[in-house]
Amino acid sequence: MRTVRTTEETRALGAEIAELLRPGDLVVLTGPLGAGKTTLVQGVGEGLKVRGPITSPTFVIARVHPSLSGGPALVHVDAYRIGGALEVDDLDLDASLEDSVTVVEWGEGLVEGLADDRLEVLIERGAEGEERRVRLRGVGERWSAVPASLV
Repeated sequence: MRTVRTTEETRALGAEIAELLRPGDLVVLTGPLGAGKTTLVQGVGEGLKVRGPITSPTFVIARVHPSLSGGPALVHVDAYRIGGALEVDDLDLDASLEDSVTVVEWGEGLVEGLADDRLEVLIERGAEGEERRVRLRGVGERWSAVPASLV
């Protein structure tokens, strides 16, 4: 588990995670409202060098941020308003999964079927202020060895 104390540290952690990501990766973010999920995605976007700004796609459900550097696009999904797996299927996320990095907020229990391998990120509020505890868990062969510096 990693502790971040500011939004800047949360973004920096997202940028660190971005260094590990490649086309086809699925990242599932879990945490309460206001935990910092979108802030973490902002850091991922900065690390991937994609066109921004990265904002919560709550009302549009999914937003594609093309790469500015020849790398993979970032598909940022907010599954908060999605009612179930059938609605996830309607988004056709699997159509762009191989070519993009897909990050899904509120995706736990909904998007695991999109890929055998995924990185799960749990963000919990800390004891004070902006402090957050971030736990990374790799699922599948691709993520069998999440770097110790991130765990």
